[in-house]
Amino acid sequence: MPAWLAALAAPIVSLARDLRPAYLPPLLVYLAAGLQGITGIVGTFFVKEQLGLSAEFLAALGFWTLVPWSLKMPIGHLTDLLWRYKALLVYLGALLVGASLTIMALLLGEPAYMAGIMAPARWYVLASLLAPTGYVLQDAVADAMTVEAVPHLHSDGTPRSESETHAMHATVQTLGRVALIGGTVLVALANMWIFDGADALPAPERAALYRDVYLGALAIPLVSVTGVLIGAHLKRRTRARALKAGLSLSDARALAGDLPGSTRPNWPLLAGSALFAAFTLAMGQSELAYAQEIVFAGSLAILAWLMTRLTREQDRTTRATLWGTALVVFAFRAAPSPGAGVTWWSIDVLGFDAQFFALLSLITGVLTLAGMFALRSFMGRHGMVRIVLTLTAAQALLSLPTLAMSVGLHEWTQQVTGGVVDARFITIVDTALSGPFGQIAMIPMLAWIAASAPPELKATYFAVMASFTNLALSASDLLTKALNRHYVLSREVRDGAGKLLTAADYSALTPLLVATLALGVLLPVLAVAVVRLMRLRTA
Repeated sequence: MPAWLAALAAPIVSLARDLRPAYLPPLLVYLAAGLQGITGIVGTFFVKEQLGLSAEFLAALGFWTLVPWSLKMPIGHLTDLLWRYKALLVYLGALLVGASLTIMALLLGEPAYMAGIMAPARWYVLASLLAPTGYVLQDAVADAMTVEAVPHLHSDGTPRSESETHAMHATVQTLGRVALIGGTVLVALANMWIFDGADALPAPERAALYRDVYLGALAIPLVSVTGVLIGAHLKRRTRARALKAGLSLSDARALAGDLPGSTRPNWPLLAGSALFAAFTLAMGQSELAYAQEIVFAGSLAILAWLMTRLTREQDRTTRATLWGTALVVFAFRAAPSPGAGVTWWSIDVLGFDAQFFALLSLITGVLTLAGMFALRSFMGRHGMVRIVLTLTAAQALLSLPTLAMSVGLHEWTQQVTGGVVDARFITIVDTALSGPFGQIAMIPMLAWIAASAPPELKATYFAVMASFTNLALSASDLLTKALNRHYVLSREVRDGAGKLLTAADYSALTPLLVATLALGVLLPVLAVAVVRLMRLRTA
């Protein structure tokens, strides 16, 4: 085998060797989360072709779809309280995801019937909220299962060292990202086949194709349910083998992943979460101009308070590390995106179709997996600050091709190269280079959270810490909404009779991309400066 190929394969072989059967249950739940992206392209074209929603509205909707992830705190605590019955939360999540997919299938298959009950845009909003609620239920259980999957004892009952368990936690979190991204790769391959020639189909046939995608996606919740069933089987088998080998019942349970400790209800957390949920729902129904900003501020305050309470019994170094790491990752993930308007511009101006978007998704997924394997040692050798700043610089550089195309770079390169280096060529190269960066920064953070979680509060601790970094995505959507409100991009919208309702206007694209680039660099750099100033630590 050539040396370069051996070097490329070594991280993959190493990670595969570290895979244990006990890791499979949470990995299947993460795989299901990756597979749900099969409806992403369909949703984009459905909104563009049939719903007259603005880029600002879609950014605002993106904020509300992230609100269920803020409720991961009580869901995580509920997982600890109902640990023996946590599978029920996965089943409930599967039902909610299935309901969301069914609504979208009916909107495409029976539009007149659905419109007679409620406006299509309202159905779309409902489906958009049901799906993340289902996934957050499953994700809270899966996160706790990653802690449970790492045994603190060897097969003979002797305890594992702290460094050994920490390495296993890092492996589980890496495999979790691999399962998630692997799901997106499978989805991209499926979409390339599904959308082959779809652009030439008449509108009714294209709508039927979109409907069939949603109907096929109903199989995805079964993947996460299968993970739970496999987990139950593995635990029973491990306990039985340990007891047969002469271990005590407590050691057999520990070896199977049943970590010791009992969880008592945290009534302030549950009551506060119930009030927060009611407050969020009320704000969602209100007409206040800054309802989302108020909800975000309240979420941030509650999470900061909960993090303070959960870490007050830890030593000062551990607390400083958790806070510093969380702040840096928060800032990195809070960077805004240009929003849906750039996708519309890609479709209307650059001529990208559904199959090409599937190709881009495939490239991103494959290279993200490759990047995670290739950069595994880099993540192990360097701290979070080094990782985040490196990724920030790389993402800034790799956003320049799109910015350049907004002022006509692709037209010049196409002319100079005889049509070879066109918009699609530039986009493919840019996607290939930037693909690995999206998921990498979270792996060290997740491994640190899993290793630091107290046994009796594994799901609660993971949920609160992960929710803090996930709340950064809400901040990202708020910034995206603000940018789209200031730099308005609009696609052409016509009514059923073909009357023009909104003309296409992408004149603000270049300043929007410049503002997005500037904030994407500024936020992480400021966060690192604040961490240094406050003398915090990072993982």
